Amino acid sequence: MLAELKREIQTSDHICMLVSFIKWSGLRCIIEELKSFVERDNTTLKIITTSYMGATDFKAIETLSELRDTQIRISYDTRRTRLHAKAYIFKRETGFTTAYIGSSNLSSAAITSGLEWNVKVTEKESFDMIAKMNATFDTYWNDSEFVSFENKESDRLILRESLEKESGKNGYEVASGLFDIRPYNYQKEILEQLRVERELFDRHRNLIVAATGVGKTVIAAFDYKNFQKKQKKESSRLLFIAHRREILEQSLATFRGVLKDQNFGELYTGIDRPREIDHLFMTVQTFRSVRLWEDTDRNFYDYIIVDEFHHASAKSYQKLLSHYQPKILLGLTATPERMDGQNVLEYFDDRIAAEMRLPEAIDKQLLAPFQYFAVTDTVDFSTLKWSRGGYDEKELEKVLTENDYRVDNIVKALNKYTTKIDEIIGLGFCVSVKHAKYMADSFERRGIPSVALSGASEQELRQGVKNQLVSGEIRFIFTVDLFNEGVDIPEINTVLFLRPTQSLTVFTQQLGRGLRQHEDKECLTVLDFVGQAHARYDFEQKFKALSGESRHSVEYGIQNGFSHLPKGCYIHLEKQAKEYVLRNIKEASASKSRLVSKIRHFEQDSGRPCTLSNFMAEHHYELTDIYGKNGNRSFYKMKAEAGVMEEFQEPSEDVLLKRYKNFFHLNSYRLIEWGLDFFKNPWKEKEFSREEQRFLAMYYYSIF
Repeated sequence: MLAELKREIQTSDHICMLVSFIKWSGLRCIIEELKSFVERDNTTLKIITTSYMGATDFKAIETLSELRDTQIRISYDTRRTRLHAKAYIFKRETGFTTAYIGSSNLSSAAITSGLEWNVKVTEKESFDMIAKMNATFDTYWNDSEFVSFENKESDRLILRESLEKESGKNGYEVASGLFDIRPYNYQKEILEQLRVERELFDRHRNLIVAATGVGKTVIAAFDYKNFQKKQKKESSRLLFIAHRREILEQSLATFRGVLKDQNFGELYTGIDRPREIDHLFMTVQTFRSVRLWEDTDRNFYDYIIVDEFHHASAKSYQKLLSHYQPKILLGLTATPERMDGQNVLEYFDDRIAAEMRLPEAIDKQLLAPFQYFAVTDTVDFSTLKWSRGGYDEKELEKVLTENDYRVDNIVKALNKYTTKIDEIIGLGFCVSVKHAKYMADSFERRGIPSVALSGASEQELRQGVKNQLVSGEIRFIFTVDLFNEGVDIPEINTVLFLRPTQSLTVFTQQLGRGLRQHEDKECLTVLDFVGQAHARYDFEQKFKALSGESRHSVEYGIQNGFSHLPKGCYIHLEKQAKEYVLRNIKEASASKSRLVSKIRHFEQDSGRPCTLSNFMAEHHYELTDIYGKNGNRSFYKMKAEAGVMEEFQEPSEDVLLKRYKNFFHLNSYRLIEWGLDFFKNPWKEKEFSREEQRFLAMYYYSIF
């Protein structure tokens, strides 16, 4: 419905809207089109709505009333008037008037993801229907029940009081009690995929990739419960590893609930000491400090879970992964892709056992939809020092603190894109503790109660500040990475990205803090402050993660609008921010010259050998990006051109390069392994089996 409204507005002469309520989340999706519409000569915009249930947002009415040639009429007597009709009429002097009749109010959910029914009618095909709609609208417009709103002080007072009165009727109580934890259908599907991996393919090192909020820990708990049942009287010792105590506390509570055993498991952290170690929930830091592997043999634990497995390439995890040989190793993560190029899939034979990414989770309504706004930043990041795959954080801190002009721009964006600052429950992600404290102090001075928290903050203080945020005593918590993982505040409705985040993992985790479902949250508002970036900064992966679209459609989506977003989601880039992003993506495109430049700097930036797999993992490339769609380039030739290896000649190179694309789709380990072995020693004396003869024929015809 949203795309239809946008198109219709652009070609109309007069617009009439009839809706029960207007939400700011819906209006802001079309406000730019409406502004352009009323700037044209001889156009009019008429809107009829109500204050029913207090659902209309005051800011939405106020914003509409400020538009030129716009008239609004509102019914305040909702006891007598029940306006359930929803209609959008787009009049054209050419005789091509169109209209939509149905169930969609002007809210984000109704025009994007809701289960709504709307019918489009045209003047050419349904002249009588259009005429009757126009007459009915005029009847309502002239009915004394609908009062003109002209944005005078008296009008604003009446509207505010009516909305508050109506919303006050909707109090309710939530009953709570003990209940069984059962897996949802989508969790059952993931559990079934794990069973197939183990029983059919004999793979017992499994990675689950699922968006924050999908319930990875619940899935792990049920998987362990199934493992316990199969073990019967045999050992089922469990080791659960995470890097924060808060994650372990939540995970232990989940396991106890699923297993219906409030005595199951013990914590082992810097402040917790277990009596037994058979079922242990342990921080990786404690694992290293007490050297647990010295007191337990390789087979001691039957089932090992590593939460937030994207951390597992760090040195602190290596002894854990190399020492133990459990019957099952289960990794949990939202984003296995690391911006430093480290490949965590190597611990799982380069396979993902089951996954549910962010777009799918939102489509299934497991997470709240988001409305993402790329706001033009006042800071130029293009000249900052770049080392080891990212901005120098000291330089970032310097340009982001003591910058009152930037803070004013942030507050201005909040006023522009959120309904009311007094309704915000927000998180702001900063580059450093100093930056977080500066932002909290700056917001306080501007009348927005805020607090800064860091990893060094006491647990009691953290909990107290969380309670203040949810209760409305403060509006924002500013932090660096404290709320990246494992800490849930479902009430959060606004997230600020106040620093350029190169790590896709960190970005999706921080975004995920606001995507938890909550009854009072229609959608998550995301404000990402986008400045002119360093040439090596990667915007593309961020938008790919948000949209779920292929890398080749990201530039088109930014230029023309993303057409395949998750249900209820919306992405808008301000004009200058869009230019910054598009310029960055074009400069970072996988042209041969760009690839050669990246190869030349690869080892300096990443600290890793410049192999094909490392290079692809670092930059999230596909094989077609490296070799070209027409097979006109070679990774090793480009390495030679970049000066990182000696030049070489291969007589068959041109023929082979043009045929490489025939192999890009291969995913059969048996075929690939056989091919690698054969090409190392193709003429060894042996008879080929029937399967090997087929393999040989496949390779032959793919090449020649």
